[in-house]
Amino acid sequence: MPPDDRPIPRNIAETPQEALPYGRWAEALAGHFLDACRRVDEEGEELGEPGDVVWFPDRTYAGRTYVPATAPTSAGFEYFGYVSFTREHEGAEATDFLAVADFTDETAEANPDWQLDLSDQEIATWRGPQGRRAEIALVWGVALEHRGLVVTAELGPTTTDQCALIENRFTLVSIDSYTGDYLEVKLWGSDGREIARESLYTEE
Repeated sequence: MPPDDRPIPRNIAETPQEALPYGRWAEALAGHFLDACRRVDEEGEELGEPGDVVWFPDRTYAGRTYVPATAPTSAGFEYFGYVSFTREHEGAEATDFLAVADFTDETAEANPDWQLDLSDQEIATWRGPQGRRAEIALVWGVALEHRGLVVTAELGPTTTDQCALIENRFTLVSIDSYTGDYLEVKLWGSDGREIARESLYTEE
């Protein structure tokens, strides 16, 4: 094969390794996430109380496992973020917890035309040739169009990650904002056809 004229990392995170959190594990993670929600700058808004936490597939990148989450609030907002942790080896206790949260008023309930409900957070940076930099984005969401099987992350012409749906939820890890390209998320059906696509960036 000839050299790649735009060498970028693909599939940089491990595929999901565990079921969606439940029981005591979900309660432990929720404690960290809700603590992060309580620390959020409300920016003058009355956000209300968070409801049940919804968990998304885990992804492990650079030695940390990330478990994204969302929680609706009683005032119509939504908290979103993740809990991350490390393990010394497979099967070991999770340690070094870190939780990040933010809020939004753009929710799927308020936008019935959405086909994909996306959230994202920057978790690292990546440096390419000639000093070019990209963000490493953690992207998660819900496929609201229920005919899909797999979701992919697309950076320009390159597929950079994919995740099979688990209860219509997915998590992706991909470089973003590189050489003029920005992430798009695509939902694919069993016949290999594209069902829906959504950019991380709102068009003005």
